[in-house]
Amino acid sequence: MNDPSPTGLLLSPARSKITSRRICCSLELFEDETDLKRGLTIVTSRSFLSHLIICPKPINHHTSHIKHQRACTMAIMAIKRTSYHGKRPAPQPPHILTTTMSTVPQSTSQDPPHHGINDGSGEACGSHSYALVDEEGKVVSRDESLTEILISKGVKEANFISAIVSLGEGTQNSSGDDQLHLDIDCDNAVFRAIREAGVFAIAASEETPEEVDVSPKTAKEDGPLYSLGFDPLDGSSIIDANFSVGSIFGIWPGKGLLGRTGREQVASVVSLYGPRTTLIIALPSKSRDGDGQSDITFEVTLVKDRSHWEVSRPEVILKPAKKVFAPGNLRATNDNAKYDALVKHWISDRYTLRYSGGMVPDVYHMFAKSGGVFSNVSSEKAKAKLRLLYEVAAMGLLVECAGGVTTHEFEDKSVLDFAVDDLDRRMGVCFGSKDEVQKYKDFMFSK
Repeated sequence: MNDPSPTGLLLSPARSKITSRRICCSLELFEDETDLKRGLTIVTSRSFLSHLIICPKPINHHTSHIKHQRACTMAIMAIKRTSYHGKRPAPQPPHILTTTMSTVPQSTSQDPPHHGINDGSGEACGSHSYALVDEEGKVVSRDESLTEILISKGVKEANFISAIVSLGEGTQNSSGDDQLHLDIDCDNAVFRAIREAGVFAIAASEETPEEVDVSPKTAKEDGPLYSLGFDPLDGSSIIDANFSVGSIFGIWPGKGLLGRTGREQVASVVSLYGPRTTLIIALPSKSRDGDGQSDITFEVTLVKDRSHWEVSRPEVILKPAKKVFAPGNLRATNDNAKYDALVKHWISDRYTLRYSGGMVPDVYHMFAKSGGVFSNVSSEKAKAKLRLLYEVAAMGLLVECAGGVTTHEFEDKSVLDFAVDDLDRRMGVCFGSKDEVQKYKDFMFSK
């Protein structure tokens, strides 16, 4: 056939083997969404309805991949609204295939791949290596790709690299049926990953709030060991609404977490699970080899069938000012007059509200938009919830390495300068752009 092929095909398992013959059918054009105006069409023939979606045809080099993905998602939503002729087929999970051939290729298997982030079993996937063959024919795994990125950022010590890479592997195991089981499954997955890494001595988490000995039986070449404080799943309370959630990790050198400050961290990592799976990594200058190295925050994204990490933001920088706010624990405004006045100021000064109820997506939004302010303030009736060891210290390092500022809710002091005198120590905070945090201080620290 000489017919041009669509840019993308979305097939359901019910009809995963599609031939290259012409399909005679009626087409329905959806023009009510901006991203669909480039020609999104949906096959509505009786036999192929919900089995084949043709994605936007006139995709060119100036059309972003994210917009293309969004158009595919919109197509799925649109076809759910389309009326069916005859019996409605049983719902099947869709799978995206892309092609640049002139005809639609036949599938080599009747069963499309089912490789999500994790299957919840805790077992390694035996049917997928998650490896990528690069342009030179070399097989590059997830951990190898992240290792190369870290080396390019000035990290040379082998055990330190292994520590960060293991967190990238630990983030692949988010699954479960309810919030309690989900939190525990994620906690177990991270503990499993850091034990296998063999470079950690102590770990403690929000779900396991004690210093757990995870020392390897045999240390790797007698290299340094690290300690980890982490929140395995931040945002479990909003996951039922299908909001983005994440994990938070802080890495300290040596053995032990009690008595340490956030300033002593050698790295912190936050993972975000949403339309993309990403890691945002903070490396203070002391963790980077070479003269003149500065603090850095950068982002990597899991791509190519979850086989490979790629740098998606070489450097994240928070601008001094940006009128975007995420006010946490708003119940405190009922009996905290200063916080109430601050929130009203943000609203009256026409700030843009971006708040989901999850710390990871709300702070991450500042990184994506290069600025803003996040607050979580307590009061007599609405106590502080954020934990210094598992959430505040790691997130604070990310913010400050990106050029932002952090402060305790009631004391003009960086959150990185508070010691972990209790593994469950909690505090209110403000993170964000320099000028925005100063505005917070002007309201909250005034006499």
